[in-house]
Amino acid sequence: MPAAEQYLKPEVIRNVARLDLRARFIVEGFLTGLHASPYQGFSVEFSEHRRYSQGDDLKDIDWQVYARTDRFYVKKYQAETNISGYLVMDLSASMNYTFRQQLTKFDYGICLAAALAYLMIHQQDPVGLVTFDEKIRHCLPPRSKRTQLGNILAILSKLKPAGPTEIARNLKNLASMVKHRSLIMVFSDLLAEPQPIIDTLKQLRHRGHDVIVFQILDEAEVNFPFSGMVDLRDPESDERIELDADGIRSDYLDALAELSEQYRKACFGSGIDYVQINTSQPFDRALVEYLSQRQARF
Repeated sequence: MPAAEQYLKPEVIRNVARLDLRARFIVEGFLTGLHASPYQGFSVEFSEHRRYSQGDDLKDIDWQVYARTDRFYVKKYQAETNISGYLVMDLSASMNYTFRQQLTKFDYGICLAAALAYLMIHQQDPVGLVTFDEKIRHCLPPRSKRTQLGNILAILSKLKPAGPTEIARNLKNLASMVKHRSLIMVFSDLLAEPQPIIDTLKQLRHRGHDVIVFQILDEAEVNFPFSGMVDLRDPESDERIELDADGIRSDYLDALAELSEQYRKACFGSGIDYVQINTSQPFDRALVEYLSQRQARF
């Protein structure tokens, strides 16, 4: 099956398109929420007010100004360059894990990336792809052509995550590569020492980029559904350890909660979106929930 059809199946395309039609928060909330204007799309930013004239769009009226002056003013906008998006995919061996779900964490990330790329291209905003493990493996420059989605998925469909990764180092390299304000969308399980990763995420944000971090975990990593003696293997180092699952469950879940909270607090404090998703959630539903939450903040 061709890559684009494998990861963005017709029913998925319909779902994304239906979201676009059914809920304006996808167009006016998520995508345009990254810009100063809540309604004018990616290509404009707020400039100044002017008096309302017959024929102006009512949604451009600034009701706060009206409340102060009892007169109608509309927001005037000026053009700006469309924002570029980068899908940043972790190729570490741990991303190739699944316990009992149909999709590995990497496949799940591809589905999320495909939907977001589709939405950006639909808005005529360029989107590109960066993949990495111990170093950056692919860097597809952002394009807004419809064929770009197929180009992205063609690369991803040929990859099998393997070996160790260096998340922080590669995000730092990405920060030096991307010169203009962009939307950086990171897809990783983030199962590494958190502080170096947090520092580089903050560096991206400090350089003016909008950053969204999707931490993708397998449902077994979130719920730890094991019992009895289990043989666990580190997919990146290949080290094995036998443990009493019932005895360590509580400590494991506490450690995961602490890790998640560390990422959440650091990202929230820096204006970075942190989204933890597990692979038992239908990816389109998980995406809708996130977009809805984001829209509510703008």
